[in-house]
Amino acid sequence: MKHIDLYKEKNVLVLGLAKSGTATANLLHTLGANVIVNDRTPIEGNEQAMALQAKGMEVICGGHPLSIFDQEIDMVFKNPGIPYTNPMVELAIQKGIPVLTEVELAYQISEADFIGITGSNGKTTTTTLIDEILEAGGKSPLIAGNIGQVSVEVAQKATSSNIMVTELSSFQLMGIESFRPKISVLLNIFEAHLDYHGTLAGYAKAKAAIMKNQTNEDFAVVNADDAVIMDMVQLSSATIIPFSVTKKVDGAYLQDDAIYFKEEKVMEVKDIVLPGKHNLENILAAVAAVKLVGTTNEAIHQVLTSFTGVKHRLQYVDTIENRRFYNDSKATNILATQKAISAFEEKVILLAGGLDRGNEFDDLLPYLNNVKALITFGETAEKLMKTAKEAGIKEIKRVDNVEKAVPVAYEMSHVGDIILLSPACASWDQYKTFEQRGDIFIEAVHKLK
Repeated sequence: MKHIDLYKEKNVLVLGLAKSGTATANLLHTLGANVIVNDRTPIEGNEQAMALQAKGMEVICGGHPLSIFDQEIDMVFKNPGIPYTNPMVELAIQKGIPVLTEVELAYQISEADFIGITGSNGKTTTTTLIDEILEAGGKSPLIAGNIGQVSVEVAQKATSSNIMVTELSSFQLMGIESFRPKISVLLNIFEAHLDYHGTLAGYAKAKAAIMKNQTNEDFAVVNADDAVIMDMVQLSSATIIPFSVTKKVDGAYLQDDAIYFKEEKVMEVKDIVLPGKHNLENILAAVAAVKLVGTTNEAIHQVLTSFTGVKHRLQYVDTIENRRFYNDSKATNILATQKAISAFEEKVILLAGGLDRGNEFDDLLPYLNNVKALITFGETAEKLMKTAKEAGIKEIKRVDNVEKAVPVAYEMSHVGDIILLSPACASWDQYKTFEQRGDIFIEAVHKLK
C-alpha cells in the first residue's frame, strides 16, 4: 500500500456506512484524517458506527443533519448508493467540496495497476472471467469492487506484482477525480438507473468517466457493436481496443467459428461452455483485456472450457428428468431477460416478475418466440401476463412467489425444456436482494429431487 499524506489532518466526512463506508472511514483514519462519520441508522444497534466511534472518530447517526457543514469539511466520501439529490450531497457540491467514492481512495493507495470493468449488463461475468483467466495464467489478480470485497480493502493488500480487477458501477464512477485504470472495459450502454442519473446521456457520461484520465499508454476495451459507446470513445485519449461479435476489428472478434485477437486464433467457439450470444460479448471483452497483459491462449482455453457462469447470472443449476434449470435472478431489467431468452434455442418456460417501476414489457415481445409458457409473480404479474398474451403464449400462470413457481414450471415442462428464472424486474417487492430471490429458486429446484 502506498502511504500518502493527502488526507493528513484533513476533515473528511464519510457519508453512509455499510461495507464501503466503514472500510473507507477506517483507511482514512489510518492515513491521518480527521474522520466524521454520518449514517442514517441510529447509533443504538449500529455496530459499525460504534466500532468507528471507539477508535476516536466523530460519529453522527440517526439522520443527515446539514449542520455538519457548520464546521470546515475538506472532502466527502459518500456511499455510492446515496444520490446526488441528497441534501447533504447537494450542499457539499454547492460549497465546492469534492464528493468522492471509495474507488478513488483505492486507486490512490494501490501499488497495483487496475483493470476497471463497467457497463449496463455483464459486468460481474466479465470481471469474474478476467480474474479467473489471469489466475490461470499466473498473473496474481485481486478481484474487487461491486463483486467480493470493497476496493479500499483489497487495495491495501495489493503489491506491484498484482492486478486489481475491479467491477465499477456508474454510481462509483461519478465520484472519481484521479482514478486511472491501465485497462478500462466498456461492455454496453442502455437505459438503466435513470431514477438516479435522470437521462441516458447523464448515465452514459458517468460510465465514460472510466476513461477520462487515461492516456495513450492505457487501453480502453470497448464494444464496437454499441453505438453509444463508440460515440463516447471519440473523446478518449486511451488506445482503443474494440471487440465485436458481428465483424472483424483490430481487437477481439469472431471468425470461422473461433475467437481471434488481432489476427491470432485463440480458441474454437464450440469449446466454450457458457451459453448465450451476450456471453460471447463478455468473453471477447475478457479475452481482449487478458491478452493486453500477456496472458496465454492456454490459460484462456482452460477457463472458457470449464466456466459455467456466475451465480445468479444465467447460472446453470441442475438437470431433472432432462429439463435444465437456469438461475438468472440478476436479470433486473428487460434487456437482461432478452439476452437470457436469446441464449437458448430450446423451448423455454420463463419465470418472471417483481418490482413495478412503471414500465411496460413490450420490448420483450420480439424475444418470446421460443417461450412456451410464462409463470409470473410479484407486482408486475398482470403486465407480464398481458405481454405474454400479446405474444401468443398459450400457457400463462400467476403464482405467489418464486418458490411456488418452480414446481408449477416443472409440471408444465416436457423433456428437453429449459426452465429459466429471468425476472426482468428488481426483487424488492418480495425479496431483499436478487441474490435472495435466486437462492430461493435454487433451493426450490433441489427440492424437486
